[in-house]
Amino acid sequence: MAAAPAVLEMRSITKEFPGVKALDNVSLTVRLGEIHAICGENGAGKSTLMKVLSGVYPHGTYEGEIYYQGELVEFKDIRSSEHVGIVIIHQELALIPELSIMENIFLGNEVRGRFGIDWGETRRRAEELIARVGLRASPDSLIKNIGVGQQQLVEIARALSKNVRLLILDEPTAALNEDDSEHLLDLLRGLRSKGLTSIMISHKLNEIEEIADSITIIRDGHTVETLDVRAGEINEDRIIRGMVGRSLSSRFPEHEPKIGETFFEVKDWRVEHPEVPGRLVCKDSTFHVRRGEIVGFAGIMGAGRTELARSIFGRSYGRFLSGTITMDGKEISMPDVLSAIKHRVAYVSEDRKALGLNLLDTIQETVISANLPRVSKHSVIDDDRSYLAAEEYRKSLNIKTPTVKEGVSKLSGGNQQKVLLAKWMFTEPDLLILDEPTRGIDVGAKYEIYGLIQRLADSGKGVVVISSELPELMGLCDRIYTVFEGRVTGEIRGADATQEELMRLMTGTGLARAR
Repeated sequence: MAAAPAVLEMRSITKEFPGVKALDNVSLTVRLGEIHAICGENGAGKSTLMKVLSGVYPHGTYEGEIYYQGELVEFKDIRSSEHVGIVIIHQELALIPELSIMENIFLGNEVRGRFGIDWGETRRRAEELIARVGLRASPDSLIKNIGVGQQQLVEIARALSKNVRLLILDEPTAALNEDDSEHLLDLLRGLRSKGLTSIMISHKLNEIEEIADSITIIRDGHTVETLDVRAGEINEDRIIRGMVGRSLSSRFPEHEPKIGETFFEVKDWRVEHPEVPGRLVCKDSTFHVRRGEIVGFAGIMGAGRTELARSIFGRSYGRFLSGTITMDGKEISMPDVLSAIKHRVAYVSEDRKALGLNLLDTIQETVISANLPRVSKHSVIDDDRSYLAAEEYRKSLNIKTPTVKEGVSKLSGGNQQKVLLAKWMFTEPDLLILDEPTRGIDVGAKYEIYGLIQRLADSGKGVVVISSELPELMGLCDRIYTVFEGRVTGEIRGADATQEELMRLMTGTGLARAR
């Protein structure tokens, strides 16, 4: 069967920023009606390439040519690319929380009537689009009141309202649970069957293997190869080899744990929802961590894992009711974040951009921000000491940037995650709580972070890892706790854990204790 015609050709695209060449002679061909995946390590240039395509980086700021539907195009901004049917959905969703689904779908693309916005027609079209993407919500529902998976569907509905012909999705399932991810992939399959062409950037290689028709791999700003998935013999290991330039014989570094005595223990921890009186988000939770140990927390979306972690870390979530924390045999109190830091407890948030980083800061400013006294003299920050501290982490964590004076916002997701880790490592914690530490980052960067977690444990620290990826917990953790509806339902040794047993405990259908 003859190949479908090319709907997009990007030829010899080169894009430079001060001190770094993000794209170097990159070429890409996307065929009509296919789902074309772009894979590569963090910082490889994937998102930059899509921003060039969509006009976020306008014509004149890059070298090379873009042909769309056979014609040379020179987009001056994102509106000009949308005008011809190219719509990009960024990893950070661009929805306004205080507006309704209906208002967000048509924001900037309002349905006009004789006397302004035609709200009746707006509602009718919104209901059609909501049904088309399989969203079970009222057009009047506020964005802040729906889940992330539903918000992704709103973004796609908004794209469809603009008569999209080429849909670009940047990490669309990074923050979604398995059910929401599968629903989104089913939607993309359905859109493909109706002739819509899609480009998808993702680090979830199992999803790429499942849904993509072809895959272009980018490494260090260069096009490595394009794989035809329909021809067969394309699997995750083959994609990884293209991404990192070598095979990863194991997704996890070899590790022999050096586990000591229990030093951190939480007992009967009860916390109430911050806005709903009487609703408990933590129900008599009890767990412990030993020195040198990596402890995992598994649970379905909304189980209460993050609420537990944040409520322990300086009571930064919910209303504390009761419970005790002991550290090295002594009961301690952490009523605020500053006291948590003083007790050598650190928490790396799952939402690095909203709760972990100030995107206006430089790498240097971010790294020292949680422990300013360490680089200060008489309450004045010593810039030389600050620079040297940040530079040490830049090297040891392999943060890809020419200088620590660079803004955090300019880094890739994986490198931002490393900066966030550096920030909390700089506080010299004894207990480090990592909430979804590898979300939205590539397999190579994951391997580096796994090694870092193991080294932290080997230095005698306790590490808690909250993750939605069960294989990650099973491959990394010495023990795994399961959480369901705010309650710890089980505890299993990592070496004994199976996905089936963990899922049983995560859904409240069983009770287990470590063997």
